Amino acid sequence: MIGISPKFPLLFDNEVGAYSLNHTVSEAVRQNFKNLLLTAPGERIMDIKFGVGLRNFLFEQNHPSLHSAIAQRINDQKNMYMSFVALEEIKFNEGLEDIENQDALENILKVSIYYSLGGSSPVEVLEIMASSQLQLNL
Repeated sequence: MIGISPKFPLLFDNEVGAYSLNHTVSEAVRQNFKNLLLTAPGERIMDIKFGVGLRNFLFEQNHPSLHSAIAQRINDQKNMYMSFVALEEIKFNEGLEDIENQDALENILKVSIYYSLGGSSPVEVLEIMASSQLQLNL
């Protein structure tokens, strides 16, 4: 079966050939968007402006001003590198009410990005949660 792009991380696939592949535009866009969010500015060779660099925000105070700075960075990078994606909404720390240790909430940052590919395509959600233990959950 023909794919659109290699799926990261690169894994050998006996069925497809050398690597597992993204088979839909939605899968490829999701992977590229995740790459844009996690790449730090200056990390990509030949394009030092590429990347939101969410890891750079890990030890900042979890405050609404930080949320607006992250949202602005996401929007700017999306407009520059993925202008075909329509950002519907960016939410912070949504759905964390069920965590047993409520004191730990100040050490968790969850970013939920609602986006679509324009037209009549459904809204998709990309969630990234970072905690003070340097864990990123995608």
